[in-house]
Amino acid sequence: MDNQFEISASVRTQFGTGASRRLRKDERVPGVLYGGQGETIALTLDHNEVWTHLQHEAFHSHILNLKVDGRAESVVLREVQYHPFKPKAEHLDFLRVVAGHALRMTVPIHFMGEEVAIGVKQGGGIVAHHESEIEIECLPKDLPEYIEVDISGLNVDDAVRLSELKLPSGVAIPELELGPEHDRPVVSIYVPRAAEEVAEGETEALSGQATAAVAPATEESD
Repeated sequence: MDNQFEISASVRTQFGTGASRRLRKDERVPGVLYGGQGETIALTLDHNEVWTHLQHEAFHSHILNLKVDGRAESVVLREVQYHPFKPKAEHLDFLRVVAGHALRMTVPIHFMGEEVAIGVKQGGGIVAHHESEIEIECLPKDLPEYIEVDISGLNVDDAVRLSELKLPSGVAIPELELGPEHDRPVVSIYVPRAAEEVAEGETEALSGQATAAVAPATEESD
């Protein structure tokens, strides 16, 4: 996957709660870079630049170009800590990417064909998203931005499980190696219980009407 995001950072030299508070007051955000063959480096980044990038879904699953005091590093965003109620990022973790070494990343799932799914259009069902993202393993060059799932062919009570996802070449789901009990559903279509009860009630009512209509005729024939 090509780099589409570039971020500038500086080496952080001051530490502690007070230093972090001053950084955030100056619209900076602390971070850390680790992994690969390099040393762990404490960083500071421009909060407004980072926050703009964080609004893009792809930023969370792309290989990023991180420039630390002008020196470029290929990285992925490993973790973001957010303020509990303010629209603020409080800390970012970046992991170095090493060509030829597999990495594990969480990528989003994009669901396609929901409005035209058989179980929705013909069966009156509702789509249930059991997962919105999954952890994958692949080489950096094979890292997908997202996993696409087409559910247009699903009927009521059908589901797509992890093992049924169509993955790009070179991409695997590590959880499936833990055993068949980990092959959980990702998305399914179901009819809400209330709708089922209404349908059952209508069926019973129609059955009762039919019985009532037959009973007088039977008595007259006697």
